[in-house]
Amino acid sequence: MPQNNEKPTAQKKASTTEENAKFFSAVVASQEKTERKQGSGSANVDATGEQKEDQWLTDNFEGQLAVDVYQTDENVVIQSTLAGVRVEDIDIAVNNDMVTIRGVRRREHEVKSENYFYQECYWGGFSRSIILPFDVKSEKVTAALKNGILTVVLPKADKPSVRNVRVKEEIEDQADV
Repeated sequence: MPQNNEKPTAQKKASTTEENAKFFSAVVASQEKTERKQGSGSANVDATGEQKEDQWLTDNFEGQLAVDVYQTDENVVIQSTLAGVRVEDIDIAVNNDMVTIRGVRRREHEVKSENYFYQECYWGGFSRSIILPFDVKSEKVTAALKNGILTVVLPKADKPSVRNVRVKEEIEDQADV
C-alpha cells in the first residue's frame, strides 16, 4: 500500500499562510530598501547633514480631501468619499465664497507596523478648503453622509444687481480757493 506523505489540510493551510507572510514581508522589506537607496527625490537632511524626519510624518499632518465640485441652476454641490468617517467627526464651515471641510478618520484598532503587507489607507485628520466662483447662502447649506459619500449642497446667492453710476463733474468755486 502506498504511503501518503501529505500533511493534513489544516497544517497545509497554516504552512501556506506562513509562506505567504514570509513572502510579503520579504517583498515589503525589499521595497523599503529600494526606496531608501533611491531617496524621495527631495532634500531630507538638515543643515548639519543629518537625516531628518519628513514633516508630513508628524502627528499634526492633515491629509487633503479629494472632492468633486459642480453646479446646477440653483446650487453648488460638493461631493467627497469619506468612508470610515463618523458624522460627528466632520466639520463644515462656509464663509461667503469659501467652504472648508475638516474631519478625522479613526482607526478601530491598532495594528503593529511589522504585521502590515500594505498600508495605503490614510488615518487621521483631513481638510480641504474650496474657493467657489461666487457667493452662496450659508444659512441654507445642507450636508449629508450616505454610503460613505459626503454631499454638501450650497444654494447660490442671488446674483448681485449691477447698477451703473453716473459720475458728475463738480466745478471748483473761486471763493474756495
